[in-house]
Amino acid sequence: MKLRFIFVLSLFLLFTACVGVSSKGIFGTGVSVALDPRSVGTQIDDSIMQKNLSARILMLDKKNLLSIKSKVLDGRIFLTGKVDDPEAKLKLTKLAWETKGVRSVRNDIMIKEKFNFKQSAKDILITSQLRAALIFNKKIKATNYQIDTYKKKIYLYGISITKDEKDQVLKEANEISGVEDIIASILLVDDLRIQKN
Repeated sequence: MKLRFIFVLSLFLLFTACVGVSSKGIFGTGVSVALDPRSVGTQIDDSIMQKNLSARILMLDKKNLLSIKSKVLDGRIFLTGKVDDPEAKLKLTKLAWETKGVRSVRNDIMIKEKFNFKQSAKDILITSQLRAALIFNKKIKATNYQIDTYKKKIYLYGISITKDEKDQVLKEANEISGVEDIIASILLVDDLRIQKN
């Protein structure tokens, strides 16, 4: 019996010890912390801000759980999604600005319209094509970017290691057919407050 207990405990410790150092990354993709160009302190600050903001957005209205996406990069807040009316959009902007440590807020939230399956399918296709293009381009760390598409407009957020990488990302986005506009909020590592050494 004692031997069995030791064996089970050993297995438990073995499996929990095998989990690598990772996080949800910049955009919730399970990226290793080592790939993130922000310092660990900045990543932690952004993560705390993200959790705080997400909880407050949910408390404002439970519908926001599925309809609003928020990202925090280097103290900058980016909001996307859809709301029922302009008043809800303003409330979310105010909520973001009230987050402790915020440096700026970019609100790309849209006002909902009637659901259009054809338009939604096109948006999903555009997002998928761009995600694949970023993954296959060797000059780009695709995990450092989030892509949202709404009514053929691409909303692109992330951190580029170099200006060349940023240019490559924008080039890939411009090559996707059917895109009407690209709204990019891409920070360069040099623009971050504190970077890894």
